[in-house]
Amino acid sequence: MSYFVVSDNCNGCLSCVENCPANALSYEDADGKRTILHNMARCVRCANCWRVCPQEAIQFQHFLENRWDAVIQLGLVYCSVCGEPLYTAAQEKTLSGNMGRPLEHLCPKHKSADFAARQALFLKKKQSNRETQHDRR
Repeated sequence: MSYFVVSDNCNGCLSCVENCPANALSYEDADGKRTILHNMARCVRCANCWRVCPQEAIQFQHFLENRWDAVIQLGLVYCSVCGEPLYTAAQEKTLSGNMGRPLEHLCPKHKSADFAARQALFLKKKQSNRETQHDRR
């Protein structure tokens, strides 16, 4: 989506290009056609192009729209217990590749609960082994 919109009123006079203080506008003449170019990275949204255009061809209101444009959509991985979004599937692939093992699909809350449950089971087994060894003596 281009924020710099020019209507059919443009006659290619280049007043916008010549008066752009940020050099965000340029043009190319090739194959019998003039192409007006806009570089959003250079544009400072000063609206000078809009003010100087004698044809009122530049539709500056697009610069001022306060909206978010979706640029990419990625699949999410959710906590297997509560369904909270954890990370994207692509991020999981990168992380599991770097770690050399699949990731658990647990949010921090349930990961710590799972860790605590495993820790309690480990301590219970350890205590049981001690009692067994004590009984043998």
